[in-house]
Amino acid sequence: AEDLELNRKAALKFLPDEMASSPDALARFKREAHTAAGLNHPNIVTVYEVGQHKGRPFIAMAYVDGEPLADVIKRGGLSVARIIEITQQILDGLASAHRAGIVHRDIKPGNIFVDREGRVKILDFGLAKPGGAGRLTGELSTMGTVFYMSPEQTRGEEIDGRSDLFSTGAVLYEMLAG
Repeated sequence: AEDLELNRKAALKFLPDEMASSPDALARFKREAHTAAGLNHPNIVTVYEVGQHKGRPFIAMAYVDGEPLADVIKRGGLSVARIIEITQQILDGLASAHRAGIVHRDIKPGNIFVDREGRVKILDFGLAKPGGAGRLTGELSTMGTVFYMSPEQTRGEEIDGRSDLFSTGAVLYEMLAG
């Protein structure tokens, strides 16, 4: 989208219509916006605003001119030095979130973008938990992406920033192994 007031591009994330009527989904969506908006770090996407358009909630955030890390991995050809650089940027962003008491809970290549200058941006704080608390989000559901989840998270146990570090290790392995 184009922000006509400030003459900049923005990315819009809308809550799907079928989820907008769910109080739990709406609460998670709002929590994502508030959680991400409270973070200010070069490796975390900047949230501009939360709003509604024709009754549909949205989050407006900085547009990242780049691609998901998942696509970079699929293309292959990453040098070890570049993999280390990407991993360091992910860890820098997560360290900032963890200092703020926020655990992302869904670190994976699809939630990490690499811009045209090679900078990493962590996106999608939809599963993040302020205060690091994190067990089950529903009565019987553990949230996250199973291939990247720490053992504690898959068991529905309390987690903290170390769970994000485990997930980053899985992403690092994927970058190295393809």
